[in-house]
Amino acid sequence: MNTDIIISCAITGAGDTVGRHPAIPVTPKQIADSAIEAAKAGAAIAHLHVRDPETGKAGRKLEHYREAVERIRDSGVDVVINLTAGMGGDFFFDPQNPRTGGPGTDIANAAERVAHVEELRPEICTLDCGSLNFGDGLFVGTADLLRDMAQRIQAVGVKPEIECFELGHIWLAKDLIKRGLIDAPPLFQLCLGIPWGAEATTETMLAMRNHLPAGANWAGFAIGRMQMPFVAQAMLLGGNVRVGLEDNIWLDRGVPASNGSLTARAKEIVERMGGRALTPAEAREKLGLRKQK
Repeated sequence: MNTDIIISCAITGAGDTVGRHPAIPVTPKQIADSAIEAAKAGAAIAHLHVRDPETGKAGRKLEHYREAVERIRDSGVDVVINLTAGMGGDFFFDPQNPRTGGPGTDIANAAERVAHVEELRPEICTLDCGSLNFGDGLFVGTADLLRDMAQRIQAVGVKPEIECFELGHIWLAKDLIKRGLIDAPPLFQLCLGIPWGAEATTETMLAMRNHLPAGANWAGFAIGRMQMPFVAQAMLLGGNVRVGLEDNIWLDRGVPASNGSLTARAKEIVERMGGRALTPAEAREKLGLRKQK
């Protein structure tokens, strides 16, 4: 069991949640304000996606990342910034256009997927470590593309958070580590309950944890109503935790959540189980991060 817990808050994500929640952060200002709210509630790490400010749909424009990051850094509130590098991998099969994909398809090369990371130099960025049937679509993350991304991330001194949605992703990550493309200690995020990856069960999280390389830091989460139970589960199995509107939009049945309220609930669970939430400075020390300005 881990009692010194890093709470990560995933602020907005890329899912179709805007129409199902009254206050999903959409604009760079809203995303930054929500990250600051989560930090004040106890989150050591804020995990950021960006969205199209006009439509609320998932986005990856550099100027939106830049504005959100600058607002957080200028706020005076300390939080570790974790930028997604998972955009640009979406493929939706279209029987009429099988080679190019249908609406929603957005495929980018390694340079495009990490351009914002190279410019903004967050302390952490995600590295989704493999392809996956993601709902009715496909997330594309081939081994050669991931080697290219990992090399680029390493070159700018950013720590990759290796997102694993099934056991094969951990296997691939260990190959990247063996090749020297990911520095020690590696940081893993075990992502459960996303169709059609690893199910949100105790057995699944335990199996994935048991396949991590020695000395790895890790966190784990589950989506939807399983978000809070897996705060406790990850803690019991020795990991850190993640909550946030990217993964769950409800605080209680029928009660819309905010990133602040979800973080506060996670912190309460941690403390009731005899643990404590680490500060951003403590999280940097634990993970071996360099604070960026």
